[in-house]
Amino acid sequence: MNVVITGGNRGIGLALTKQYKARGAKVYATCRNSCDELNSAGVNIVSGVDVAQPETLAEKLAPVMDVKIDLLINNAGVLGRESIDDWDPNTIDYQFRVNAMGPLLVSQTLLPALAEDAKIALITSRMGSMSDNGSGGYYGYRMSKAALNAAGVSMANDLRAKGIAVGIFHPGFVQTEMVNGAGDIDADTCAERLASRIDELTVDNSGRFIHSNGEELPW
Repeated sequence: MNVVITGGNRGIGLALTKQYKARGAKVYATCRNSCDELNSAGVNIVSGVDVAQPETLAEKLAPVMDVKIDLLINNAGVLGRESIDDWDPNTIDYQFRVNAMGPLLVSQTLLPALAEDAKIALITSRMGSMSDNGSGGYYGYRMSKAALNAAGVSMANDLRAKGIAVGIFHPGFVQTEMVNGAGDIDADTCAERLASRIDELTVDNSGRFIHSNGEELPW
């Protein structure tokens, strides 16, 4: 099984990299810059990949274009903390480019390399849910993840005829650097849960918004 994971150098991406390596998969971890833990993980590292730079994606992803990809996990993401009174359009724009456009462009670029019956997993957030938003704030993150969710549903519809399933997954509140170590589950537990949800993913349940614990989430 060939697995490509974006943002594989830290947090959930690194945990997923180790999870699939332990399962016996051949893992290709993409990142802007590697780290010691990723370097020692025994996987294929594709560095220099910045999902916010569409003009370089084809070149930087060339090392995996000849791989028959069974699973593509679009995990790379960033978090800003804008409020109604304190915000910067540049940080909002950057979150859109990384969180929403990045997964779509990576998927489009790698589409010719996807195997028959391949799976695409989008690591999104319930913070992109309209129904679940009871606290406001986090404008760039919420909007970019809502956009990613919309892209995921379109991809599920467009790729169903090719036998490619698209999962839209909320990882949970995970103890990572992105949230300064806060959270209620660790990254390894999250990776185990996500891998189980990906195992369950088929074209029949493609395009649903699912918590890593198995709960279906509202839009």
